[in-house]
Amino acid sequence: MDYRNESSDTLRNKCAACYRQFNKKEHLVEHMRTSYHSVHEPMCGVCKKHCRSFESLREHLIGPLPKAECERIFKERGCDICLSILGNRTSLRAHRESCLSRPNNNGLLYRMANLGIQDELRIDNSRGRVVALACKMVGGGSDGSLDLCARVCLIDEHERILFHSYIKPNIPVTNYRYEMTGIRPEYLRDAMPLKNVSRKIQEFLCNGEPIWQIRSKGGRSRILVGHGLDHDLKCLEMDYPAIKMRDTAKYPPLMKTSKLSNSLKYLTRAYLGYDIQSGVQDPYEDCVATMKLYMRMKLSQFHKKENYPLATDPQNKNNFASWRQNELERMTPDQLLDISRSDYYCWCLDSQDY
Repeated sequence: MDYRNESSDTLRNKCAACYRQFNKKEHLVEHMRTSYHSVHEPMCGVCKKHCRSFESLREHLIGPLPKAECERIFKERGCDICLSILGNRTSLRAHRESCLSRPNNNGLLYRMANLGIQDELRIDNSRGRVVALACKMVGGGSDGSLDLCARVCLIDEHERILFHSYIKPNIPVTNYRYEMTGIRPEYLRDAMPLKNVSRKIQEFLCNGEPIWQIRSKGGRSRILVGHGLDHDLKCLEMDYPAIKMRDTAKYPPLMKTSKLSNSLKYLTRAYLGYDIQSGVQDPYEDCVATMKLYMRMKLSQFHKKENYPLATDPQNKNNFASWRQNELERMTPDQLLDISRSDYYCWCLDSQDY
């Protein structure tokens, strides 16, 4: 057997994104068909390897078994927050100062002041197109394990409070979870009913646009940012289209694995550089953290602009069609990567028109 030729064939069948090698070209094509590699994946600043998430990239750089050369360069001039590689240590120091976020103390001030209702929700475009939402739950049911929304906060992209209110649940509260929520029975006694709160928030998010007409691009509706939005909206008993939600718990680059989310506390510590949710938790603090994460994912990633960036776009449905198998096997790994598209919506696209 000619091992030299086998090695050469394997090298030709090396994925241009994750550098995985295959014995046969057809295996590489199948890998590209199912992996959805794209320019939107987190990428090593040294070897240019694509990673599915920032957690994978972190392991590649400083994990238990990092790539030696990448680890060496990252330790010299890599930012441990955004995982980017700078030109020199002087640039790294300047970059890290701008990369390190600072917690906003407004939430603490509002909590200490025992803020009741603050309502600046208006159906107009002057309040920004992106808002973050966070809720705090108390317990209902016989054992207090049923989540009931008792406090909600909504902020704009400048971290200004648009709406804050305690909420009177529809069923009796059996566990106020005071150590975590700081909520007392008297806070909810004369609070706004859940139905009224849900209606106000939904009207503000839709911004005068019927919910069934909301589309991913254009229109008047607002982008909703949060962590675990499906759960929050369920507890608020309201609906909102998934195409307008940006959930830090479900965004693939921020997830631990493809099916396991990171906590907001961890994401804030790892990617913003400060701590939250120590002691009594404040929904404003959570709103700020999710908004900062969203803005960082949206603005700090400079990806090549593509006319049709998603694998689900109709224009891309035949990129890896089975009837093109022979043609695909004649392509180079770089050409295969060029036609590969992402299977998730990258938040950098919110700042692009495509």
